[in-house]
Amino acid sequence: MPIYKVRLRRKQEIAAGTMAFYFEKPQGFTYKAGQSADFTLINPAEIDAEGDTRTLSLASAPYESDLMLATRMRDTAFKRVLKTMEPGTEVTLDAPRGSFTLHHDVDIPAVFLTGGIGVTPVRSIVLQAVHDQVPHRILVFYSNRRPEDAAFLDELMESHDTNPNYTFVGTMTRMKESSRKWHGETGFISKAMLLKSIDDLTLPIYYIDGPPVMVNAMQEILGEAGVDDKNIRTEEFWGY
Repeated sequence: MPIYKVRLRRKQEIAAGTMAFYFEKPQGFTYKAGQSADFTLINPAEIDAEGDTRTLSLASAPYESDLMLATRMRDTAFKRVLKTMEPGTEVTLDAPRGSFTLHHDVDIPAVFLTGGIGVTPVRSIVLQAVHDQVPHRILVFYSNRRPEDAAFLDELMESHDTNPNYTFVGTMTRMKESSRKWHGETGFISKAMLLKSIDDLTLPIYYIDGPPVMVNAMQEILGEAGVDDKNIRTEEFWGY
């Protein structure tokens, strides 16, 4: 797998405690929506036991001009260096990796069950699907504590305007702590919530990505609903 050096173009806060970093896309570099990459800091000012490399989903869609990653800004050496990185700084990119990508059969709906920073590959897949006008029916269920914590919330909500095959369901679990208005669902993703948008829960292919506790909870709901294990694809985010 090729290894590239890529320069940081810009960075911005996109939700409470979450930042996006935009890097130059190397000439000839290709990847599929939903894939990930190993990012390695070059001669970082500090390093801790977690090391100088992270495997992070590419939140950018392949049609976009930059490579973008988004991450929760935990207090680790890697995150501190990343947060203070100046535009023009280089990092090493080892990519693409992973198979958390949209299935080929357009007759089978794709349902994404995601929470928190697990949304990064979902953004890539949804924006690329809207851009390509794929015929798949795509449904995204996105759980966060508050709207302030939800990265890419507006983009994912607005994508429905350009693709009638796409449905977005956002839900918030701690609206009492929010200062923003919210007209969507509240509470954790549940079987009842899924059934509002999906007539037969056994038909779609499911993509679950988020913290391990959420992934396990979603697998349990789908298992009890009779969904075949081969129609459930998972990706866990361990505090990135």
